[in-house]
Amino acid sequence: MKCAVHPDVDATGYCRNCGKALCPVCTRTVQGMVYCETCLAAMISQPAADVRGPKPGLAAFLGMIPGLGAVYNAQYMKAIIHVGIFALIVTILSTSNSTGVLTFFGIGLGGYILYMMVDAHRVATARLMGQIPQDLPVTSPMGKALGPFILIGIGILFLLMNFDLLDFDRLFRWWPIILIVAGGLIAWRHMSERA
Repeated sequence: MKCAVHPDVDATGYCRNCGKALCPVCTRTVQGMVYCETCLAAMISQPAADVRGPKPGLAAFLGMIPGLGAVYNAQYMKAIIHVGIFALIVTILSTSNSTGVLTFFGIGLGGYILYMMVDAHRVATARLMGQIPQDLPVTSPMGKALGPFILIGIGILFLLMNFDLLDFDRLFRWWPIILIVAGGLIAWRHMSERA
């Protein structure tokens, strides 16, 4: 996200009052709250007015609907990713005959909806305080490229399922390998830190 005043500079926060993206030069901080110069001048010259901004409770409620909480928080790429992951989980649930797969992805679906609600609430709270939520650093190449790679991965999974090249019932029997690999990576990291 770029600064609304300086379009060539990355934004580091949002005005709590008007929601405008601000760079460090444009940021005016008052008691930990971020404001733009225009809103701060208006607040000083006029009696206190209602503070506009996202409402965390409403964001959490909208987060129950895939992608809508992210849209409310103006995170459109995240909204597309949320809808894609939700569609993938529902497709797996509707095509599987294995009770293990149904149980695993059914619990995962409930957890994913809870994650979207909590994430929407967290982002709305950060924006209300005038901060940029720190999912990934905004300026890092990984932060900018992760969304497209997730969408590509979801598209590949749907394509493999459409051509019957991926059978989640058979694949689910091998999921403990993920635990073995994750445990091995954690152990390797701890051993390499000690050396």
